[in-house]
Amino acid sequence: METRCLWLLLVCVLSLNHATADNGSVKKMKMQYTGMPLLKFQIWRVFEEYTRVLSQRYPDIRIEGENFLPQPVYRHVASFLSVFKLAVIGLIVLGKDPFTYFNMETPGIWLWAQENKIYACMMVFFLSNMIENQCTSTGAFEITLNDVPVWSKLQSGHLPSMQQLVQILENEMKLSAHMDSLPHRRA
Repeated sequence: METRCLWLLLVCVLSLNHATADNGSVKKMKMQYTGMPLLKFQIWRVFEEYTRVLSQRYPDIRIEGENFLPQPVYRHVASFLSVFKLAVIGLIVLGKDPFTYFNMETPGIWLWAQENKIYACMMVFFLSNMIENQCTSTGAFEITLNDVPVWSKLQSGHLPSMQQLVQILENEMKLSAHMDSLPHRRA
């Protein structure tokens, strides 16, 4: 009966994680606007400040923000840790010793966890969340204009100043207008 509860808990956790995981095969739907340039920020903290200033200066630009996804291996490690964390907490709460299933001697930390369930669960939860956050944090500040990269913090190592960003946008808009005015040649 107890092993059935453990298996049921594990199946529930895995199915919950599978339902919420981003496996990359699902593409986001994008609304297409014609004739309006799209400026995309991939960081939230600075996004609101830059949006306010840029939307006043360039009312014809549609501005979007989204999170910059970490590399797939780090996303999978974070996903695994979130499931593993819930399984360990479940085992602690149920008072089960998983080491006996593998014919191993129970470590002292597991015995301590069984005696101090609340502290152990909190410690597992917070330590796992800390590692998950490190895996999903990219430090990126990537800006694209019509899906063309115009700034990358990952490459430059710093955020652009507002003046730099305005100058970059001015140059890109002038270049785009110049390219649109050129006659198209057929090969």
